[in-house]
This record gives sequence, C-alpha cells and structure tokens, in this order.
Amino acid sequence: MSNKRREFLKLSGLAGIGMMGTGFTGLSQEEQENVLVQSRRQHAQRFNMSGYAAPKLDRVRVGVIGLGMRGPGAVNRLSKIEGVEITALCDLRPEMVDKVMKTLDGTTHKPATYSGSTYAWKEMVDRDDLDLVYIATPWQWHTPMAVYAMEAGKHAASEVPIAISLEECWQLVETSERTKKHCMQLENCCYDFFELMTLNMARDGFFGDIIHGEGAYIHDLLELNFKKDTGYQDMWRLKENYRNGNIYPTHGLGPVCQIMNINRGDQMDYLTSLSSQDFHMKARAEELAAEDDFYASFATKQFRGNMNTTLVKTKKGKSIMIQHDVSSPRPYSRIHLISGTKGMARKWPVPGVATGHGWMKDEEVKELEEKYTPEIVKKVGEMAKKIGGHGGMDFMMDWRLIDCLRNGLPLDQDVYDAALWSSITPLSEWSVANRSNSIDIPDFTAGSWQTNQPVELTLKGGGTTGVNA
Repeated sequence: MSNKRREFLKLSGLAGIGMMGTGFTGLSQEEQENVLVQSRRQHAQRFNMSGYAAPKLDRVRVGVIGLGMRGPGAVNRLSKIEGVEITALCDLRPEMVDKVMKTLDGTTHKPATYSGSTYAWKEMVDRDDLDLVYIATPWQWHTPMAVYAMEAGKHAASEVPIAISLEECWQLVETSERTKKHCMQLENCCYDFFELMTLNMARDGFFGDIIHGEGAYIHDLLELNFKKDTGYQDMWRLKENYRNGNIYPTHGLGPVCQIMNINRGDQMDYLTSLSSQDFHMKARAEELAAEDDFYASFATKQFRGNMNTTLVKTKKGKSIMIQHDVSSPRPYSRIHLISGTKGMARKWPVPGVATGHGWMKDEEVKELEEKYTPEIVKKVGEMAKKIGGHGGMDFMMDWRLIDCLRNGLPLDQDVYDAALWSSITPLSEWSVANRSNSIDIPDFTAGSWQTNQPVELTLKGGGTTGVNA
C-alpha cells in the first residue's frame, strides 16, 4: 500500500473498520473511497433554486425521451393537459415511437420523432421549440439527459431516481443553479391521495412536532425483473440489482421529506444502512440459466440483498427509516408512516390514524379525510383517477408541474430534493459495504435549508390549468 493511500485511509476514517467486510458489498474499494470524498464535498451556492419561479409559459412545449415502460403513459397524460404541446418524441427503438404516435391520432399533438440512434435524443433536445424535456429512460441516462437539457435552455423533469452517483447529484445541482432551469425529479408518490392528506395534516399541526417517518419500496418484482421483452431494454432494470444498497429510495422517502420540511427548515445529517443476504435473485438466475443460455451471464453475478434498511438522522433530531425489497414474496407497501408528538398515520397495510394507544374508528378517519383533503385533489383528483397512472397520482404530478410552469410558480420538488433523495443509493451502498458504519449526507443546499420555505400545498397563484379528459 502506498504512503498516499495509507494517509487517505487514516484521514477518512476507513482504516481499521474492515472496509470490505464479509460477503457481497457491491462496491470496489476505490468506489467506496470516492463516495466518502463526495459525501464530504462543500458547495458554494451560485443561485438558490428553492422557491425559484421561472418566467411564465402560457404554452409548455414538451419533448419526451424514452417510450418503453413509463413514457407512453406520460405522453397520454400530458396530451390531456391544457396548454401542453407535445412537440417531439424520442426512443432508441423506432417501433416504440410509431406505437406512441398512433395513440395521438385524433389529437392536436403532431410531434416530430427521433429514433434509431443512441444519441438521437440530443438532436431532439437541441430544437428551439422545446420548453420542457421529460425523461423516462433507463436510470443511467437520467442525469446526462437532464444536464444536457438544462444546458440547452430547457427545464428538465426525470423519472426516479434522477441520479445514480454522488457526482451526478452534484452535477445536477451545479447545472440547475448556473442555468436557472428547473430540474424536477418526477416523484409521483408525493401526489398520492393519502400522502397528500398527511402533508396537509402535518401543515395544520395535527401530528404536533414530527418525530419519525418511514417509507419503503416493497414490491415483489422477482419474476418481472427476469422476464425478457418486458420493456426493460437490454434487461437494464435487472442489472441495477447488482448494487447492494437501497437502489430505489425515493418513492417512500419523498413524501416523508416534504412533511418533515427536509431542505426547507431541516436537513439530513447522516445515515447507516444494512442489507440482508440475497435469498432469491442469484438462485433464480441459476434456475433460469439451467433452462435458457440467455441467463448464463446473470447466473455468474452477485445481487443485492433482499431487504435493505436505511436509517437517517436529521439535523434537528428527527429519524427516518427507508426500506427496499423487490425480491421477497410480500404484498406491496410504501409504509408511509408519520409519527409526531400528538399523533401518527400509516398507509399500509390499511390506512390508519391514531392519537394514542388505539387506531381511530373508520368514521373518524372519514371526517379527517373530508377536513384535510387538499385543494389539488379537490380540483383534479376525480379526473386524475379516470385518466390514470398509479390510481391518479401520476396525472396529478404532471398536471401540477405544467400548472406551475404556466403560472410561473416554484415547483414542489426542486433540484436539491432530486439530488438529496437520489443520493441515498450510493450512500447506502457505502454503509452496507462498511458493516453499516454511518456516513455524512451532503448538504446540496449549501446551508440555505435553514431559510428555505416549506412546500406550498395550496394552489395559490395557480390552479388555472384545465384538463381535456
């Protein structure tokens, strides 16, 4: 070992803690060192994007990249929102573009199309008649495409996670601040009906001071991840499971962060993360490889553990638990638990609210729903259910994004949220690889979290966008 390397380990605190531990860690030693360095990076904020209201856009001209699993639904939803012009569509596969184009027959949308080349999306983004680039591609492309879009003078909105490394998180923050273009992570679960209701309850003080929150992505995707021709081109979603940590944290985390005012009055401080062993994925790969040579390469790989549990401590003493399990035979759950000094709520396995030892009765919860249903649900909730997208929350997310852009309002989720929520993946990988040692969480706001204002739940200044259902 070189003297330079020994000095690095001494200063970083890695020496003597058994960096590689035992079993599968998923990160090389060099990658672990890089995560640690990036986690301690300091940032001089160039411009505060929290609360930033970009100039109004009466008409929002949208280009959509990625028409596999999520893109077609986004095109359908956007086509029904007043003031949207779907200007361009792009996918690597021409047949996917053609398929989505047919769904727009009979509408006013006549987008240009781009396909057949790995970088056809750049040609699309370079157009002068785009305001928003909507990204629904494999995860590895989210940051490169969002950065390119902002550099080209467009707002960027990306499916989750928007970044897969800390370097990408920092790149997004720096680009958004420099270009003053919105960079929104499309965390649709922030617009779930129950999550929105609990946000409203928290704002009204129902829970008292928030103490603890829990979120998760528990979803049995074992067979789907191994299926051919599912829309996950080149099996990219399965390959993401080589990473041993919480690789998909934002669904459960986003709503909890908004309720806790993370980045807007409080900030994450550090985390620790633990993964179980893999009890399913490698075994399934080996079973399939015995019958089909297509799976032979997967049978040689190590996969993430079934359950990852990550714990976060905030600067103001709150705690957050985030879990991820997509390979165990369990019912779907995002948990969504909020606990405060006066009461608590939890969505799964069944929605419930409590202010003491027992759960409130159904009729009492019904009264709370009537009292705390937010304006956005009252305005577009029923239409959202009809149009669809995870029960309507996808549509409310898209409608809210467009309404904010058309009315010159700050977005509910800014680039700091995008970076912070996505950073959990590389940080949790580091902790898993280091026997669950804690690691600092970067402050992407450069201290402005202390004065940034909480997300405005009302439709004040907006709510003017119609729906063509």
